[in-house]
Amino acid sequence: MILVADDQPDVREALQLLLKGEGYKSAAVASPRALLQAVSEGEFDLALVDMNYSRDTTSGEEGLNLLTRLKELDQAPPVVVLTAWGSVELAVEAMKKGAKDFVLKPWDNARLLATIRIQLELRDALERSEKLEAENRMLRGQGPELIAQSPAMKPVLEMISRVGPSDANVLITGENGSGKGLVARALHAASNRAGESFVSVNMGGLAEGIFESELFGHVRGAFTDAKADRVGRFELAEGGTLFLDEVANVPPAQQSKLLRVLETGEYERVGSSKTKKADVRFISATNADLDMEAAAGKFRQDLLFRLNTIQMHLPPLRDRREDIPLLADLFLRQQKQRYRKLVEGFEAAALDALLNHAWPGNVRELNHVVERAVLMSRKDLIRADDLGLGTGRQRTTSLDEMSMEEVEKFLIQKTLARFEGNARKAAESLGFSRSAFYRRLEKHGL
Repeated sequence: MILVADDQPDVREALQLLLKGEGYKSAAVASPRALLQAVSEGEFDLALVDMNYSRDTTSGEEGLNLLTRLKELDQAPPVVVLTAWGSVELAVEAMKKGAKDFVLKPWDNARLLATIRIQLELRDALERSEKLEAENRMLRGQGPELIAQSPAMKPVLEMISRVGPSDANVLITGENGSGKGLVARALHAASNRAGESFVSVNMGGLAEGIFESELFGHVRGAFTDAKADRVGRFELAEGGTLFLDEVANVPPAQQSKLLRVLETGEYERVGSSKTKKADVRFISATNADLDMEAAAGKFRQDLLFRLNTIQMHLPPLRDRREDIPLLADLFLRQQKQRYRKLVEGFEAAALDALLNHAWPGNVRELNHVVERAVLMSRKDLIRADDLGLGTGRQRTTSLDEMSMEEVEKFLIQKTLARFEGNARKAAESLGFSRSAFYRRLEKHGL
């Protein structure tokens, strides 16, 4: 979403039409005050900000003051400033105040769009870098713990201890939300690559058209929208670990390209003839039965052999109920700190409700239930009503009182439970495409 700030209605309209034609969503405001309010209340990828408003039409002083105030906001987006009274001095001053670029009115459409694309790409690159750094901090012991004290989790801990130090490819199986990603991070932390990057990619969320660009990168001019070189996940993970989540969803046409990298370590960026060598460890995860997928011709048998040098199965939360109170306590500590709530624990009835729930969404669902309870709780201890679990019968009878989003989430949960967490079968049953179903899982925290 791009935010446009200008006091002239025709300028706002022209900019929004230009952005819409390029596929960008936008919002517009007419004053510095409205801009500050919009940024404080919402999230924007970029702001196009006029330097002059009604109080002063030539000096750019209002715009400079606005840039200073924007820097004080936590969610301030990158800013490209616009003015009809440009000068080198004003441009330099705007950059000092935090602007990322400077465009003169009347603007050249191609120049403005190129500036927007560059700033959005830089923002995406920064977010990826920050995410990788956060994951690396997590692996150094500053993030979520791997809680596994139940008997069902002992084989998993033993496997991490035995296999982690090696470079062997590992395939982790288990239902959605059971913690496969956390186990992958634990394997990385136990390896000789622990000091290097851990890069995760959701294979279920990749459209076939961007598969190669996302994994291998591309060079400028490789295709219509390739305005700059892009580093792929293999390069980001160089020397470290590449985690291929939901690997069963790799499109058949792309499986051979992934197999080649697994066999030889070689790949090329899209649009380049220069071969690169990948030094990464592969850990993959799936909730599907890849042996059955291979037998049905949906997944290459030779690719499966490369992925599952070692195979680990992660039990669902309903089979490790001894861990539920410990996990709930961990999530409570995290969420009460996040939302600055004075919540100290769970009432006995609330713990009983947690222990007796079916948990079709597993550990991920438990985390979201605790988050909701922290927000809803008005006392020191979380009550059963705060959890919002209820029974299947209660939820069904009140279906007419749910919003559309609540109904969709409820239906997805029930379908996942019916297919024992198999996302592919659930998607087919509900009539969703693979990518559409995964978008809804992420949307609802499932």
